[in-house]
Amino acid sequence: MSEWLIYPGVGAVAGLVAGLLGVGGGLIIVPLLAWIFRNEGMSPDLIIHMALGTSLATIVMTSLSSVYAHHRRGAVVWPVVLRLAPGLALGALVGAWLAWRSSSDDLATLFGLFEMGVALYMVAGSPKPRGESWLRPHTPELMAVGGVIGAIASLLGIGGGTLTVPYLSWRGLVIQRAVATSAACGLPIALAGAFGYLAAGWNQPQLPPWSSGYLYWPAFAGIVLTSLWMAPLGASLAHRLPVMSLKRLFALLLFVMGLMMVL
Repeated sequence: MSEWLIYPGVGAVAGLVAGLLGVGGGLIIVPLLAWIFRNEGMSPDLIIHMALGTSLATIVMTSLSSVYAHHRRGAVVWPVVLRLAPGLALGALVGAWLAWRSSSDDLATLFGLFEMGVALYMVAGSPKPRGESWLRPHTPELMAVGGVIGAIASLLGIGGGTLTVPYLSWRGLVIQRAVATSAACGLPIALAGAFGYLAAGWNQPQLPPWSSGYLYWPAFAGIVLTSLWMAPLGASLAHRLPVMSLKRLFALLLFVMGLMMVL
């Protein structure tokens, strides 16, 4: 039962960081869940798969809350979302299938390398946008890009914002609209990805109680319980704290967590 009390803490940290720094909660949730599952004696063959699937399930709820808030401000570019969504969903299913076919060690290494890459990107800064007039949401490019982003995000148990925001920003959306549109794009990734992990792990042996496939419901409930409340607080603090300094500190934390996943 002790781990049931830890999950709300994971959600609080993930929600606060997501709201404060605009970094997806999956980058925090996956390594923390992996550490908790390992210390609770979960089968090593299941640890990373369960962490990835459960992370995506929590993103469904946080994405719904975020999308509603951004939509009320008119910041979501829905034509872009609708053209990205089919590729995102299909890619997310492919990502879950690839995770099912991969070993826990390989997934941990892949996640760790990606997390270290995100840390370096946060320090280096983002590419300069080309101007909003260059965005053409009617092109097939968006569906193809959606497939790639969806597959990578699902394979890593994240909502894809670390990939979608830079792409949309480079493609011409101002950062506020890129973030809002990316939040909406996280929903099809999370829904399709969570379903994929549920189906892929349905008949796996040694699943812990209170799980459905690779989704562990006690962790889901505890994380969602607090992350939905802490994200708005983080967004509020972003206007009062030295965000750039915090971003560099958090980038260092991400790099260390990624290195621990690799090792």
